[in-house]
Amino acid sequence: MSKIVIIGGGAAGFFTAINAKELNPNLDITILEKGKDVLQKVKISGGGRCNVTHACFEPKELTKFYPRGQKELLGPFHQFMTGDTFEWFENKGVPLKIESDNRVFPEANTSQAIIDCFHKEINRLNIKILTSKGVTSFSKQGKKWIVKTKEGEFLADKLVIAAGSSKKIWDISKELNHSIIPTVPSLFTFNIKDNRIKDLGGVSVPNATVKINGTKLENYGPLLITHWGMSGPAVLKLSAFGARILADKNYKYSVSVNWISKSEEQISEELLDLKNKNSRKQIGLKSPFPEIPRRLWERLIIASKIRLQQNWADTNKTQLSSLAEQLTKATFNADGKSTFKEEFVTAGGIDLKEINFKRFESKLHKNLFYVGEILNIDAVTGGFNFQNAWTGGWICANALAQE
Repeated sequence: MSKIVIIGGGAAGFFTAINAKELNPNLDITILEKGKDVLQKVKISGGGRCNVTHACFEPKELTKFYPRGQKELLGPFHQFMTGDTFEWFENKGVPLKIESDNRVFPEANTSQAIIDCFHKEINRLNIKILTSKGVTSFSKQGKKWIVKTKEGEFLADKLVIAAGSSKKIWDISKELNHSIIPTVPSLFTFNIKDNRIKDLGGVSVPNATVKINGTKLENYGPLLITHWGMSGPAVLKLSAFGARILADKNYKYSVSVNWISKSEEQISEELLDLKNKNSRKQIGLKSPFPEIPRRLWERLIIASKIRLQQNWADTNKTQLSSLAEQLTKATFNADGKSTFKEEFVTAGGIDLKEINFKRFESKLHKNLFYVGEILNIDAVTGGFNFQNAWTGGWICANALAQE
Protein backbone atom coordinates (compact mmCIF):
# COMPACT_ATOMS: atom_id res chain seq x y z
CA MET A 1 0.00 0.00 0.00
CA SER A 2 1.58 3.29 -1.16
CA LYS A 3 1.62 6.10 1.36
CA ILE A 4 0.84 9.57 0.00
CA VAL A 5 1.32 12.78 1.98
CA ILE A 6 -0.26 15.97 0.65
CA ILE A 7 0.92 19.26 2.14
CA GLY A 8 -1.95 21.78 1.96
CA GLY A 9 -5.62 21.50 2.85
CA GLY A 10 -6.94 23.69 0.04
CA ALA A 11 -8.76 23.09 -3.23
CA ALA A 12 -5.79 21.56 -5.10
CA GLY A 13 -4.87 19.26 -2.22
CA PHE A 14 -8.40 17.96 -1.68
CA PHE A 15 -9.08 17.47 -5.39
CA THR A 16 -5.81 15.56 -5.82
CA ALA A 17 -6.50 13.32 -2.82
CA ILE A 18 -10.09 12.47 -3.78
CA ASN A 19 -9.28 11.57 -7.37
CA ALA A 20 -6.15 9.59 -6.48
CA LYS A 21 -8.05 7.47 -3.94
CA GLU A 22 -10.93 6.89 -6.35
CA LEU A 23 -8.49 5.72 -9.02
CA ASN A 24 -6.57 3.53 -6.57
CA PRO A 25 -8.43 2.56 -3.35
CA ASN A 26 -5.25 0.95 -2.00
CA LEU A 27 -3.55 4.31 -1.48
CA ASP A 28 -3.04 5.54 2.10
CA ILE A 29 -3.49 9.33 1.83
CA THR A 30 -2.89 11.94 4.53
CA ILE A 31 -3.47 15.69 4.10
CA LEU A 32 -1.43 17.99 6.34
CA GLU A 33 -2.85 21.49 6.84
CA LYS A 34 -0.94 24.26 8.62
CA GLY A 35 -4.04 26.08 9.86
CA LYS A 36 -6.91 25.06 12.12
CA ASP A 37 -9.33 24.90 9.19
CA VAL A 38 -9.22 23.58 5.64
CA LEU A 39 -10.60 25.00 2.36
CA GLN A 40 -10.58 28.60 3.64
CA LYS A 41 -9.87 30.09 0.21
CA VAL A 42 -12.74 28.10 -1.28
CA LYS A 43 -14.99 29.53 1.44
CA ILE A 44 -14.34 33.19 0.54
CA SER A 45 -14.00 32.73 -3.22
CA GLY A 46 -16.45 34.60 -5.41
CA GLY A 47 -17.86 36.57 -2.50
CA GLY A 48 -18.68 33.37 -0.64
CA ARG A 49 -20.26 31.68 -3.66
CA CYS A 50 -17.09 29.96 -5.04
CA ASN A 51 -16.29 30.82 -8.64
CA VAL A 52 -15.58 27.18 -9.57
CA THR A 53 -14.41 27.71 -13.16
CA HIS A 54 -15.12 29.72 -16.32
CA ALA A 55 -17.32 28.75 -19.27
CA CYS A 56 -14.50 28.59 -21.83
CA PHE A 57 -14.42 25.15 -23.45
CA GLU A 58 -11.52 25.44 -25.90
CA PRO A 59 -8.07 24.65 -24.38
CA LYS A 60 -6.13 27.14 -26.50
CA GLU A 61 -8.61 29.92 -25.70
CA LEU A 62 -8.57 29.04 -22.00
CA THR A 63 -4.77 29.32 -21.77
CA LYS A 64 -4.98 32.97 -22.88
CA PHE A 65 -6.35 33.89 -19.44
CA TYR A 66 -3.10 32.80 -17.76
CA PRO A 67 -0.31 35.42 -17.83
CA ARG A 68 1.99 32.77 -16.34
CA GLY A 69 1.39 29.16 -17.35
CA GLN A 70 -0.19 29.78 -20.76
CA LYS A 71 2.18 27.50 -22.67
CA GLU A 72 2.52 24.84 -19.96
CA LEU A 73 -1.23 24.38 -19.38
CA LEU A 74 -2.19 23.70 -23.01
CA GLY A 75 -1.38 19.97 -22.78
CA PRO A 76 -3.00 19.49 -19.34
CA PHE A 77 -6.18 21.27 -20.49
CA HIS A 78 -6.54 18.68 -23.24
CA GLN A 79 -6.71 16.06 -20.48
CA PHE A 80 -8.96 17.80 -17.95
CA MET A 81 -10.93 20.83 -19.06
CA THR A 82 -13.83 23.00 -17.87
CA GLY A 83 -16.32 20.50 -19.28
CA ASP A 84 -14.71 17.80 -17.14
CA THR A 85 -15.05 20.08 -14.12
CA PHE A 86 -18.79 20.41 -14.80
CA GLU A 87 -19.14 16.63 -15.11
CA TRP A 88 -17.05 15.92 -11.99
CA PHE A 89 -19.15 18.15 -9.72
CA GLU A 90 -22.44 17.04 -11.32
CA ASN A 91 -21.51 13.42 -10.58
CA LYS A 92 -20.84 14.37 -6.96
CA GLY A 93 -24.29 15.94 -6.63
CA VAL A 94 -23.19 19.57 -7.04
CA PRO A 95 -24.69 20.99 -10.26
CA LEU A 96 -23.05 24.14 -11.61
CA LYS A 97 -24.50 27.18 -13.39
CA ILE A 98 -23.08 29.62 -15.92
CA GLU A 99 -23.71 33.31 -15.25
CA SER A 100 -24.00 36.08 -17.86
CA ASP A 101 -20.29 36.93 -17.64
CA ASN A 102 -19.39 33.22 -18.12
CA ARG A 103 -18.27 32.73 -14.54
CA VAL A 104 -19.39 29.39 -13.12
CA PHE A 105 -20.85 28.87 -9.64
CA PRO A 106 -22.67 26.07 -7.77
CA GLU A 107 -26.42 26.20 -8.39
CA ALA A 108 -26.74 26.37 -4.59
CA ASN A 109 -25.03 29.79 -4.88
CA THR A 110 -22.77 29.14 -1.91
CA SER A 111 -19.18 27.94 -1.50
CA GLN A 112 -20.42 25.65 1.28
CA ALA A 113 -21.80 23.32 -1.42
CA ILE A 114 -18.24 22.73 -2.67
CA ILE A 115 -16.81 22.41 0.85
CA ASP A 116 -19.52 19.92 1.89
CA CYS A 117 -18.90 17.93 -1.29
CA PHE A 118 -15.18 17.65 -0.59
CA HIS A 119 -15.68 16.68 3.06
CA LYS A 120 -18.24 14.04 2.07
CA GLU A 121 -15.81 12.49 -0.43
CA ILE A 122 -12.87 12.66 2.00
CA ASN A 123 -14.92 10.81 4.64
CA ARG A 124 -16.26 8.27 2.14
CA LEU A 125 -12.78 7.45 0.88
CA ASN A 126 -11.23 7.39 4.37
CA ILE A 127 -8.63 10.06 3.60
CA LYS A 128 -6.99 11.46 6.72
CA ILE A 129 -6.94 15.22 7.36
CA LEU A 130 -4.62 16.55 10.07
CA THR A 131 -4.92 20.26 10.89
CA SER A 132 -2.49 22.52 12.78
CA LYS A 133 0.35 20.56 11.18
CA GLY A 134 2.82 23.19 9.98
CA VAL A 135 5.54 21.49 7.95
CA THR A 136 9.09 22.40 9.03
CA SER A 137 10.95 20.31 6.41
CA PHE A 138 10.67 17.53 3.86
CA SER A 139 13.55 15.52 2.43
CA LYS A 140 14.36 12.35 0.52
CA GLN A 141 15.68 9.34 2.41
CA GLY A 142 16.34 6.50 0.01
CA LYS A 143 13.14 6.04 -1.95
CA LYS A 144 10.99 7.57 0.80
CA TRP A 145 10.07 11.14 1.69
CA ILE A 146 10.27 12.30 5.30
CA VAL A 147 7.97 15.17 6.20
CA LYS A 148 8.66 16.82 9.55
CA THR A 149 6.26 18.92 11.61
CA LYS A 150 6.64 20.25 15.15
CA GLU A 151 4.36 17.44 16.31
CA GLY A 152 6.16 14.59 14.56
CA GLU A 153 7.28 12.96 11.30
CA PHE A 154 5.42 11.41 8.37
CA LEU A 155 6.83 8.89 5.92
CA ALA A 156 5.63 8.92 2.31
CA ASP A 157 6.27 7.03 -0.90
CA LYS A 158 5.00 10.04 -2.83
CA LEU A 159 4.78 13.64 -1.69
CA VAL A 160 2.41 16.28 -3.09
CA ILE A 161 2.94 19.99 -2.42
CA ALA A 162 -0.35 21.90 -2.65
CA ALA A 163 0.41 24.58 -0.07
CA GLY A 164 -0.59 27.63 -2.11
CA SER A 165 1.57 30.76 -1.85
CA SER A 166 3.66 29.51 1.08
CA LYS A 167 7.04 31.17 1.57
CA LYS A 168 8.06 28.45 4.04
CA ILE A 169 7.39 25.65 1.54
CA TRP A 170 9.12 27.59 -1.25
CA ASP A 171 12.18 27.95 0.99
CA ILE A 172 12.23 24.20 1.68
CA SER A 173 11.84 23.52 -2.06
CA LYS A 174 14.81 25.81 -2.69
CA GLU A 175 16.91 23.56 -0.42
CA LEU A 176 16.01 20.75 -2.84
CA ASN A 177 17.52 22.85 -5.65
CA HIS A 178 14.20 24.03 -7.06
CA SER A 179 14.22 27.55 -8.49
CA ILE A 180 11.67 29.97 -7.04
CA ILE A 181 10.41 32.86 -9.15
CA PRO A 182 10.03 35.79 -6.68
CA THR A 183 6.40 36.61 -5.94
CA VAL A 184 4.61 39.86 -6.72
CA PRO A 185 0.90 40.70 -6.42
CA SER A 186 -1.11 39.76 -9.51
CA LEU A 187 -4.77 40.81 -9.20
CA PHE A 188 -5.01 44.36 -7.88
CA THR A 189 -6.78 47.66 -8.54
CA PHE A 190 -5.12 50.95 -9.51
CA ASN A 191 -4.78 53.64 -6.83
CA ILE A 192 -5.47 56.97 -8.54
CA LYS A 193 -6.19 60.37 -7.00
CA ASP A 194 -7.64 62.69 -9.62
CA ASN A 195 -10.41 65.30 -9.53
CA ARG A 196 -11.99 63.78 -12.64
CA ILE A 197 -12.95 60.65 -10.72
CA LYS A 198 -13.04 61.97 -7.14
CA ASP A 199 -16.22 60.90 -5.27
CA LEU A 200 -17.43 58.88 -8.28
CA GLY A 201 -17.10 55.52 -6.52
CA GLY A 202 -19.50 53.01 -8.10
CA VAL A 203 -19.67 54.74 -11.50
CA SER A 204 -18.79 52.36 -14.34
CA VAL A 205 -18.45 52.30 -18.12
CA PRO A 206 -19.00 49.10 -20.13
CA ASN A 207 -16.39 49.35 -22.89
CA ALA A 208 -13.24 51.19 -21.85
CA THR A 209 -9.77 50.65 -23.30
CA VAL A 210 -7.02 51.01 -20.71
CA LYS A 211 -3.30 51.29 -21.50
CA ILE A 212 -0.21 51.46 -19.31
CA ASN A 213 1.76 54.24 -20.96
CA GLY A 214 5.30 53.36 -22.01
CA THR A 215 4.48 49.63 -22.27
CA LYS A 216 2.60 47.31 -24.64
CA LEU A 217 0.03 46.58 -21.92
CA GLU A 218 -3.51 47.30 -23.07
CA ASN A 219 -6.92 45.84 -22.26
CA TYR A 220 -10.57 46.40 -23.14
CA GLY A 221 -13.72 45.86 -21.07
CA PRO A 222 -15.82 47.18 -18.19
CA LEU A 223 -14.12 49.77 -15.97
CA LEU A 224 -15.29 50.60 -12.46
CA ILE A 225 -14.39 53.78 -10.62
CA THR A 226 -13.78 53.10 -6.92
CA HIS A 227 -13.16 55.28 -3.87
CA TRP A 228 -9.42 54.69 -4.29
CA GLY A 229 -9.11 54.70 -8.09
CA MET A 230 -10.02 52.21 -10.82
CA SER A 231 -11.03 48.56 -10.91
CA GLY A 232 -13.21 46.27 -13.02
CA PRO A 233 -12.27 43.58 -15.59
CA ALA A 234 -10.35 46.02 -17.84
CA VAL A 235 -8.05 47.00 -14.96
CA LEU A 236 -7.75 43.61 -13.23
CA LYS A 237 -6.66 41.82 -16.39
CA LEU A 238 -4.03 44.52 -16.95
CA SER A 239 -2.78 44.07 -13.39
CA ALA A 240 -2.38 40.33 -13.95
CA PHE A 241 -0.55 40.55 -17.27
CA GLY A 242 1.52 43.51 -16.08
CA ALA A 243 2.24 42.16 -12.60
CA ARG A 244 6.02 42.14 -12.92
CA ILE A 245 6.28 45.28 -15.05
CA LEU A 246 4.20 47.30 -12.57
CA ALA A 247 6.10 45.86 -9.59
CA ASP A 248 9.35 46.99 -11.24
CA LYS A 249 7.84 50.48 -11.50
CA ASN A 250 7.06 50.35 -7.77
CA TYR A 251 3.40 50.81 -8.75
CA LYS A 252 3.99 54.36 -9.99
CA TYR A 253 2.91 54.64 -13.62
CA SER A 254 0.74 56.53 -16.08
CA VAL A 255 -2.57 55.14 -17.35
CA SER A 256 -4.39 56.17 -20.53
CA VAL A 257 -8.15 55.60 -20.60
CA ASN A 258 -10.40 55.61 -23.66
CA TRP A 259 -13.78 55.71 -21.94
CA ILE A 260 -15.72 54.93 -25.09
CA SER A 261 -13.25 52.82 -27.13
CA LYS A 262 -13.54 54.93 -30.27
CA SER A 263 -10.84 56.88 -32.08
CA GLU A 264 -10.23 60.53 -31.25
CA GLU A 265 -11.06 61.43 -34.87
CA GLN A 266 -14.41 59.62 -34.73
CA ILE A 267 -15.34 61.28 -31.42
CA SER A 268 -14.29 64.71 -32.76
CA GLU A 269 -16.71 64.26 -35.67
CA GLU A 270 -19.49 63.14 -33.33
CA LEU A 271 -18.94 66.13 -31.04
CA LEU A 272 -19.07 68.53 -34.00
CA ASP A 273 -22.32 66.89 -35.12
CA LEU A 274 -23.71 67.24 -31.57
CA LYS A 275 -22.78 70.92 -31.59
CA ASN A 276 -24.69 71.48 -34.84
CA LYS A 277 -27.76 69.51 -33.73
CA ASN A 278 -27.97 70.78 -30.14
CA SER A 279 -26.71 74.34 -30.53
CA ARG A 280 -29.12 75.87 -28.00
CA LYS A 281 -28.88 73.10 -25.39
CA GLN A 282 -26.55 73.16 -22.40
CA ILE A 283 -23.63 70.77 -22.86
CA GLY A 284 -23.80 69.58 -19.25
CA LEU A 285 -27.52 68.86 -19.28
CA LYS A 286 -27.21 65.25 -20.42
CA SER A 287 -24.51 62.83 -21.53
CA PRO A 288 -24.90 62.33 -25.30
CA PHE A 289 -23.09 58.99 -25.04
CA PRO A 290 -25.12 56.18 -23.40
CA GLU A 291 -21.89 54.53 -22.21
CA ILE A 292 -20.81 57.60 -20.22
CA PRO A 293 -22.80 58.24 -17.00
CA ARG A 294 -23.82 61.87 -16.52
CA ARG A 295 -21.60 62.43 -13.44
CA LEU A 296 -18.52 61.30 -15.33
CA TRP A 297 -19.57 63.32 -18.39
CA GLU A 298 -19.74 66.46 -16.23
CA ARG A 299 -16.21 65.86 -14.90
CA LEU A 300 -14.82 65.40 -18.41
CA ILE A 301 -16.53 68.63 -19.53
CA ILE A 302 -14.99 70.57 -16.64
CA ALA A 303 -11.57 69.02 -17.36
CA SER A 304 -11.93 70.32 -20.94
CA LYS A 305 -12.31 73.91 -19.63
CA ILE A 306 -16.01 74.00 -20.59
CA ARG A 307 -18.73 75.35 -18.28
CA LEU A 308 -21.59 72.92 -17.58
CA GLN A 309 -24.16 75.66 -18.35
CA GLN A 310 -22.48 76.53 -21.64
CA ASN A 311 -24.50 75.93 -24.79
CA TRP A 312 -23.14 73.58 -27.43
CA ALA A 313 -23.10 76.48 -29.89
CA ASP A 314 -20.67 78.40 -27.67
CA THR A 315 -18.02 75.67 -27.52
CA ASN A 316 -14.98 76.54 -29.60
CA LYS A 317 -12.67 74.28 -31.59
CA THR A 318 -10.09 74.07 -28.79
CA GLN A 319 -12.69 73.05 -26.22
CA LEU A 320 -14.16 70.33 -28.47
CA SER A 321 -10.69 69.03 -29.22
CA SER A 322 -9.92 68.90 -25.50
CA LEU A 323 -13.20 67.07 -24.80
CA ALA A 324 -12.43 64.51 -27.52
CA GLU A 325 -9.06 63.93 -25.87
CA GLN A 326 -10.64 63.49 -22.41
CA LEU A 327 -13.03 60.93 -23.86
CA THR A 328 -10.46 58.90 -25.80
CA LYS A 329 -7.06 59.32 -24.14
CA ALA A 330 -7.44 60.72 -20.66
CA THR A 331 -4.19 60.31 -18.73
CA PHE A 332 -4.14 59.39 -15.04
CA ASN A 333 -1.21 58.87 -12.68
CA ALA A 334 -1.38 55.73 -10.57
CA ASP A 335 0.50 55.43 -7.29
CA GLY A 336 0.07 52.18 -5.41
CA LYS A 337 -2.33 49.27 -5.54
CA SER A 338 -5.18 47.71 -3.58
CA THR A 339 -5.92 44.00 -3.25
CA PHE A 340 -8.90 42.81 -5.25
CA LYS A 341 -11.47 41.74 -2.62
CA GLU A 342 -10.16 38.98 -0.31
CA GLU A 343 -8.81 36.91 -3.19
CA PHE A 344 -5.13 37.74 -2.95
CA VAL A 345 -3.35 36.19 -5.94
CA THR A 346 0.39 36.27 -6.57
CA ALA A 347 2.61 35.78 -9.59
CA GLY A 348 5.62 33.64 -8.75
CA GLY A 349 6.50 30.25 -7.31
CA ILE A 350 8.19 27.04 -8.48
CA ASP A 351 9.86 27.59 -11.87
CA LEU A 352 7.70 25.87 -14.49
CA LYS A 353 10.77 24.62 -16.37
CA GLU A 354 11.38 22.22 -13.48
CA ILE A 355 7.96 20.53 -13.67
CA ASN A 356 6.83 17.63 -15.89
CA PHE A 357 3.30 18.74 -16.83
CA LYS A 358 2.31 15.26 -17.99
CA ARG A 359 2.35 14.30 -14.29
CA PHE A 360 2.81 17.61 -12.40
CA GLU A 361 5.93 15.97 -11.02
CA SER A 362 9.28 17.57 -10.22
CA LYS A 363 11.89 16.99 -12.90
CA LEU A 364 14.53 17.12 -10.17
CA HIS A 365 13.06 14.59 -7.72
CA LYS A 366 11.05 11.46 -8.46
CA ASN A 367 7.73 11.14 -6.59
CA LEU A 368 7.64 14.83 -5.63
CA PHE A 369 4.62 16.65 -7.09
CA TYR A 370 3.51 20.30 -7.16
CA VAL A 371 -0.06 21.45 -7.86
CA GLY A 372 -1.99 24.72 -7.58
CA GLU A 373 -0.70 28.16 -6.67
CA ILE A 374 2.63 26.87 -5.32
CA LEU A 375 3.66 26.86 -9.01
CA ASN A 376 4.44 30.02 -10.98
CA ILE A 377 0.95 29.91 -12.52
CA ASP A 378 -1.74 32.53 -12.05
CA ALA A 379 -4.72 33.84 -13.97
CA VAL A 380 -7.11 36.74 -14.26
CA THR A 381 -10.23 36.81 -12.13
CA GLY A 382 -13.18 34.66 -13.19
CA GLY A 383 -12.62 31.08 -11.97
CA PHE A 384 -9.39 30.39 -13.86
CA ASN A 385 -7.17 29.86 -10.82
CA PHE A 386 -9.52 27.15 -9.57
CA GLN A 387 -9.52 25.48 -12.99
CA ASN A 388 -5.73 25.28 -12.73
CA ALA A 389 -6.17 23.54 -9.36
CA TRP A 390 -8.70 21.03 -10.77
CA THR A 391 -6.62 20.25 -13.85
CA GLY A 392 -3.35 19.91 -11.96
CA GLY A 393 -5.03 17.86 -9.24
CA TRP A 394 -6.58 15.46 -11.75
CA ILE A 395 -3.34 14.84 -13.65
CA CYS A 396 -1.34 14.50 -10.45
CA ALA A 397 -3.93 12.05 -9.07
CA ASN A 398 -3.52 9.84 -12.11
CA ALA A 399 0.25 9.78 -11.56
CA LEU A 400 -0.20 8.96 -7.85
CA ALA A 401 -2.59 6.11 -8.64
CA GLN A 402 0.10 4.27 -10.58
CA GLU A 403 1.82 1.85 -8.22
